[in-house]
Parts: sequence; structure tokens; C-alpha cells
Amino acid sequence: QVQLLESGGGLVQAGGSLRLSCAASGRTFSSPVMGWFRQAPGKEREFVAAITWSAGATDYADSVKGRFSMSRDNAKNTVYLQMNSLKPEDTAVYYCAAGRVLTSSQRTYDYWGQGTQVTVSS
Repeated sequence: QVQLLESGGGLVQAGGSLRLSCAASGRTFSSPVMGWFRQAPGKEREFVAAITWSAGATDYADSVKGRFSMSRDNAKNTVYLQMNSLKPEDTAVYYCAAGRVLTSSQRTYDYWGQGTQVTVSS
């Protein structure tokens, strides 16, 4: 089992920045990939970004490329999502997930956090 705890959500004005954190514990060695997903009201959950623990390889959704950056701190078992130039359409609950493959497919992610709310006002 892997436990995930997100933090860092909040309310920010359009154009502002936030940094989300996700601390992983438990059998983290079984999940070589960490991802961020989000779900806006009335919409399906969608992929945002992912990173590998080992090499730090990343993947991003087209909608966040150039604005969001994902990183990891292996010593702390923590991943981060730096979100810049935020837009109202970025408003969603953001979920951290632990998975097996660097992919946007939710089916490859086995463990999920509880989520943290990000609200971007116009």
C-alpha cells in the first residue's frame, strides 16, 4: 500500500501561482511514477502531469505545458506541482496518484490521495 497526502491548494487570482505538494509513504518502491490529475465541477477527472522517481522524466497535458512544472524530492518522498500563470479554468480538485507507467492513463495509477482544492478567481 502507498499513502498519499496532498497539500498546498487554495484560492488565487488569475495570473497567480500555487505549489502543490504530495508526500508519499508506505511501499513507494512499488510505484515508480507519480502523477497529478484534476477534476473540475461537472467534468471528468483529467491528467495534468507525471514524473518518474528515478530519472525525473516528465509528461504534461497540453493544457498546462509551459505553465505547470512537476518535480520530485526523493529524499523526502515528495512530489511537487508548481502552477504558474493560473487561469480560472484551472479551478479543480487536484489529486496526487502513484502508478506504474509514465502515462496519462488513470488505469495505470493504483493509489490516490484525497485531493486538494485549487480555485482561481478571475
